[in-house]
Amino acid sequence: MKVIELYILRRTVAIFAAALAWVLVIVWTTQVLNRLDLVTSSGQAASTFFAVAALALPAVIPIIMPFAIGIAVAQTLATMNADSELVVVSAAGSPRTTIIRPILIVAVTASIAAFAINNSLEPYARQKLRQLLANANADLITTFLQEGAFRKVDEGLFVQISERLPNGELSGIFVADSRDEDMKLVYHARRGAAVEREGGSVLVMQDGEVQRQSKNGDVSIIRFDSYPFDLSQFMSAGGKPTLYPKDRYLTYLLNPDPEDKFYASNPQSFRAELHMRLSEWLYPIVFALIGIAVAGDARSFREARLHPMVTTMAIGLLVRWGGFYAGNEAETTPFFSFMLYAIPIGMGLVAAGFIATNRVMELPASWTEKWFARMRRDREAMARLGLRLRRMVRPKGGHA
Repeated sequence: MKVIELYILRRTVAIFAAALAWVLVIVWTTQVLNRLDLVTSSGQAASTFFAVAALALPAVIPIIMPFAIGIAVAQTLATMNADSELVVVSAAGSPRTTIIRPILIVAVTASIAAFAINNSLEPYARQKLRQLLANANADLITTFLQEGAFRKVDEGLFVQISERLPNGELSGIFVADSRDEDMKLVYHARRGAAVEREGGSVLVMQDGEVQRQSKNGDVSIIRFDSYPFDLSQFMSAGGKPTLYPKDRYLTYLLNPDPEDKFYASNPQSFRAELHMRLSEWLYPIVFALIGIAVAGDARSFREARLHPMVTTMAIGLLVRWGGFYAGNEAETTPFFSFMLYAIPIGMGLVAAGFIATNRVMELPASWTEKWFARMRRDREAMARLGLRLRRMVRPKGGHA
């Protein structure tokens, strides 16, 4: 490899690593905050929260990796162009492959890494996360339910106990169940206990009553000596969580179990997930080609309407949105399984065509003109607002 290729390779890798780290922190933080209620609502230890945070990480990396590649390629080439390094490379008679080769090496490596994470580490992390959340739900009543505090077990289901007795029984049990829109149920029992059975956990309430309120407002009260409330409905039998197509390994998607209830009810979702696994690894290469097509030529920035990174990210977002849309639709419509391959391959061929013909890929002029017109109006509005504020705070009789 030539010295200039090593130079481009090092710069691209450095910017890619920095962009991946920053974007990963932002996206991962938003994902982790969605699980914060695991600690606040179910009484789990902080270690459980950090375990959930770690298990959520593999699912985020393959999604943001193409964007990090696009940022790295666009920024590297734009900086080299601003420093006239691309002009020097071109004037020295070096072919365009001198610039393209090191970038594609980084992109292909990222694609291989994304494929490996998608089909090995991510399914493993998802299965562990499902099991952890299922155990948290199962332990909610038996272990982590605090005395005198309402705890949310499920959407529309709250449980409270007054006291834990020394013999393991529970005193003053209150359950409010509004999951059914047509019927609201309120259980109250003097005592009870959580019992483990073959089918799962059961909360046995004794010496209590249940109030039923129908949709039209009618209320009925029924007293009971003993009433079992099934807790196993919040996790599958045997303590094993339900696994969805995204939680499965590639080998399982290639040959799913016919006895799998989820597969039997919706086999198309498994096929869609399989095609997504076999196509999403292409996006780092596609984003790299877009970056080269946008910023790979030596030219003056006066010719460009937008910074190359903005153009690269805008085009990349449109392509990635198309992939996400096709993935969602493929779960119900088999035709979109073909689109999962057509979108990245088609965009890659378009970008390769721009590179081969020495043309610059840009957004339509009408889009950029509207963008700049909107920015100009915003700046003028901010300037007028600042002038009004200065006039309002100017003291009477003062000078400008």
